[in-house]
Amino acid sequence: MRILAIDIGTGTQDIILLDSRLDFENNYKMVLPSPTLILRKKIQAATLAGKTLLLRGVTMGGGPCSWAIEDHLRKGLKVFAFAQAAQTINDDLEAVRDLGVEIINPEEAARLDPSVVSLTLGDVDFNTIEKAFGEFSVRLDSLDLITVGVFDHGNAPAGYSDRKFRFEYLENRLKISNNLSTFAFPSSEIPNEMTRLAAVRESLAACPAPLMVMDTAPAAVFGASLDPLSRKFPRKLIVNIGNFHTLAFRLSPTGIEGFFEHHTGMLDASLLEVFIRKLAEGSLTDAEIFSSQGHGARILTENPLSLGESNCPVIITGPRRSLLAGSELDTHLAVPFGDMMTAGCVGLIASAAEIYPQFQKELTLALNRTSGNLAPWDLAD
Repeated sequence: MRILAIDIGTGTQDIILLDSRLDFENNYKMVLPSPTLILRKKIQAATLAGKTLLLRGVTMGGGPCSWAIEDHLRKGLKVFAFAQAAQTINDDLEAVRDLGVEIINPEEAARLDPSVVSLTLGDVDFNTIEKAFGEFSVRLDSLDLITVGVFDHGNAPAGYSDRKFRFEYLENRLKISNNLSTFAFPSSEIPNEMTRLAAVRESLAACPAPLMVMDTAPAAVFGASLDPLSRKFPRKLIVNIGNFHTLAFRLSPTGIEGFFEHHTGMLDASLLEVFIRKLAEGSLTDAEIFSSQGHGARILTENPLSLGESNCPVIITGPRRSLLAGSELDTHLAVPFGDMMTAGCVGLIASAAEIYPQFQKELTLALNRTSGNLAPWDLAD
């Protein structure tokens, strides 16, 4: 079977095209600029040219592109946007209007000056990815599944903390199923409040392959759990240090024992070490994470986890993993199938093995095979 796994981050979008007949390392992969960075460059070019912007498309990850939009407005230049695209900046459209963005409908857009720079927003541009693979004579017209990971805060009710809303969502998912794949959904089962996941579904509506979406942080942790050293320990603590968010899970064969989520920019090495040690001990509280501008923490078992020495080191993944360089903790930098950058893609594929019974046997074999049956040159076109 063939799966296209796309993990969308703030800095990069990481892609694996898995053919389950091959050794994992023989599959094709790409690490490319993230959609928000690509859009940021286009906005900055329009700003430099003094052009009016029209934002169409769907909700996507903000950060760099949202900051570029705000810079454009500060220059006294106009920004028009369709409602879904505007929610990239803020789910609250009144807050978007307060920034100076004019929210319009498609009929109104038809009356804008032809010199307006029109940009289509979205986390996944399948046509461009297909074209990129096509430049290397690789086709994407017979996929069994597309899996996509994005970070979704969810659409919190007006006046309710985004941080609390996000963390309560994570907690409630674990009450449904205590494993990392609980954060993955076939496209027909995406929760209504997860607007960014739903936007991915809309962006890929024309693709014939089934779609599974997932929260990118648990996907990276799941992928890191398949690192060769990590596999040796039944109980482990894995930290994904992303560009914007840091999320740590204590894992055991029976499920998730505890976790916390924080903003990476609010952490330094010493504070992160404290939180990791407390998560292992079982003494970490929700209040100390939230009061330091994080999302929250939950301890789900009283049985502490011993770190270091003969026990499992702290498994680290994520683009900001250098935050713990030189740490007094015993750490291990995860490299599932030899590559940290595609840990999220590995986690997406591993989740698909649990979500789709019809794929379970074949994907489990692909994720555990030590010697493949075929080489790339043996495959039919």
